[in-house]
Amino acid sequence: MMERLREGVNSIAVKIILGLIILSFVFAGIGSYLVSGSNNAAAKVGNSEIGRGEFEQAYQNERNRMQSQLGDYFSNLLGDPEYVASFRKSVLDRLINDRLLQQHAESLGLRVSDAQVRQMILDMPQFQTDGEFDQQIYQSALRRAGYTPENFAEYLRQDLVRNQLLSAIQGSDFSLQSEVEAQGKLITQTRDIRSLTLNIDDYAAKISPTDDEVQAYYDEHQDDYTRPEQMKIAYVELSADQLKDNVAVTDEDAKAYYNEHLDKYSTAEQRKVSHILVQGDDEEKAQAILDQLNNGADFTAVAKEQSEDVGSAEQGGSLGWIEHDVMDPAFEEAAFSLENVGDVSGLVKSSFGYHIIKLDDVKAPESKPFDDVKSDIVAELSEQQALDTYYELQNELETVAFESPDSLDEAAKVIGQPIKETDFVSEQDAPELLTAPQILDALNTVEVKEDGLNSEVLEVAPEHVIVVRVNDLRPETVLPLEEVRDDVVAAIADDQGQEQAMELADKLVTALEKGDDSVLEQNGVAFGELEKIDRSSPLAERVFSMPKPSDDTKHYAQTQDADGNVVIVELDNVEANVDSEMNERIGQQMVQMSAQQDLNGLLNILRNNTDIEYYAVGQ
Repeated sequence: MMERLREGVNSIAVKIILGLIILSFVFAGIGSYLVSGSNNAAAKVGNSEIGRGEFEQAYQNERNRMQSQLGDYFSNLLGDPEYVASFRKSVLDRLINDRLLQQHAESLGLRVSDAQVRQMILDMPQFQTDGEFDQQIYQSALRRAGYTPENFAEYLRQDLVRNQLLSAIQGSDFSLQSEVEAQGKLITQTRDIRSLTLNIDDYAAKISPTDDEVQAYYDEHQDDYTRPEQMKIAYVELSADQLKDNVAVTDEDAKAYYNEHLDKYSTAEQRKVSHILVQGDDEEKAQAILDQLNNGADFTAVAKEQSEDVGSAEQGGSLGWIEHDVMDPAFEEAAFSLENVGDVSGLVKSSFGYHIIKLDDVKAPESKPFDDVKSDIVAELSEQQALDTYYELQNELETVAFESPDSLDEAAKVIGQPIKETDFVSEQDAPELLTAPQILDALNTVEVKEDGLNSEVLEVAPEHVIVVRVNDLRPETVLPLEEVRDDVVAAIADDQGQEQAMELADKLVTALEKGDDSVLEQNGVAFGELEKIDRSSPLAERVFSMPKPSDDTKHYAQTQDADGNVVIVELDNVEANVDSEMNERIGQQMVQMSAQQDLNGLLNILRNNTDIEYYAVGQ
C-alpha cells in the first residue's frame, strides 16, 4: 500500500493536481486578503469616501451624547442588535448627507478661507477662559474628541461650507402674513362648552347578571381567566456590594497604601511651553526660523508672524501647561529635556511637522496630604478587598452549585448568604431580579424546571451573580368559575353599564340636536357650568372636531373621559384669539418647517443622482 502511494505521488498527473490545489489555496488566500484589507471606507459618496475611522468617531460621539441624555434606558437599547444596527446606520446616513451637501456646495463655488477658519476657532467659547482663547483648553478638548489641530480645522472648514449652503436655503424661505394669521387662529382657538358625565359605575351598580349570563361570559372570555404558568423559585445571590459591609480597613492599612502609591496622589511635573510650527516636511523653512531665533529674534513675535499652528500663533506660540503622555512623543521628549526657563530647542520633527519649542515655566510635582485622601483610599481598599473576596467566593459557588445540584444549602453556606424564596410567581410578576433574560432562560431549561436541579452561576450585573432553582411548578390553567365569579360579574356589569350609558348618550344627543332639551330633565341629568377649553384639554380631540355653532344653534357630541365614563358636550361658542407674539413664533416655525422640507427635497435629489455605497454599518 505505502509503495503504491509513493508511486502515485511521483506521477505527473498527481503532481499537476496537487499543484492546482496549492495554487487555488494561494490565490484564494491572497484574494480574500486583498478584498478584506483593501477597503478602509465606511461608505462611498460619488468619488469621495467616508473613512471607517471618521464613521467610528462620529458613532462614538453620538453614542456618548445619547448615553448622557438617556442613561440606563439607552444602555438597555444597546442590548438589542437590531437597534444598534439601525442606530449606526442613522449615524452613517448623517455623514453621507453632510458629504452630499459639501459636494453640492463646492459645485456651486462656495469656499471658506483659512482666515475664517482660524477666526472661528479663536472665537469659539468652548476654547476660552475669561473671554480669551486658551490654548491648553483647545489642545485638551481636541485630544478628548480624537482630533488633531489639522483635521479639526478641516472639519470646521467643511462645516462652514455646508452652513453657507444651509443658510442660503433657509434665507430663501418665507411665510405670508395671511398664512401665519390663519395658523395662529387655529392654534390659539378656544371653545366654550358645557358637559355632563354619565358615570359608568352608577349604571354598573344596578346590574345583576343571571347565572346563565355569568356562565356564558366566562365561557367566551376564558383567556381573561387563565392563570399563567407559575413557579416557586429559590435562589442565592452574591455581589461585591454585599461584601463591602464586612470589610474593615484600618488607618495603618490606608497609610501603608498611601506610602506605596505616593505618585498616585501627587501632581505630575508640568511645563509651560510655547512653540512655532511649520507643517509638513519643509525643513528648510523651519531651519530659517530657527536661525532667526538664534540670531536674537523675539520668539513671541516670530511665532505670531510665522507659526502655522492656528490656535497658538495668536498667543505668541503659547501652549500653556502640559504634562507627560499628552503630547506627540517627539514633542514631549524635547519639551521635557529643556533644562532652564527660556531655553529653546532645535528642530523637533513630529507627525504634525517641525516644531521649535521654548520653555516658559516649570511646576514641580506636589503630594496631597494623607488626611486629604484618606477617605478615598479607604473606599478604594474596601472595594478592592470586596472584589477579591467576591471572586474567591464566586469560584467556590460555581463548584458547589455544580457538585451539589439538588439543593442550595451548600451554596448558601459557602458564600455566607441566605436562601431566598418566592411564592408562586409568573414571568410577569416575578421579582425584578428574576426577570433578567438569562434568568428566565435558565428557569425554563429541562434541568432546572423539570428535573429540579440548580442552575449554573448566572451573572445579572457586573460583580453580581445568582443561582436559581425551581421548588414547585404550577402549569398554566383556566381558573374555575367559582374562583373568579366576582371578577366575571364585575366585567359583565361594566360592559352592560357602559352599553346603557352610551345608549342614553345617543338618545340625549339626538334629542338635543333637534332642540328638545326636555330629555335632560326626563332622565335626571343636567349640564355643568360653562367652561372655556383650549387644545390641551382632555376633551379637545372631540370638541375641536365639532362644527362651529351659529348664533341660534348649539352642537352636541359624545365622547369618553380617561376613566371610560361617557361625556356629552354642548358646544356654545368658538373664539379665535389673535396674539402677535404667538404669531411671530408661528411664523418662525413655518419658515423653519419649509426650510427643512426644502433641505429634505434637496437631499433626496442629491441621493438619487449620486452613487452611494455602504461598506460598514453593523458592529
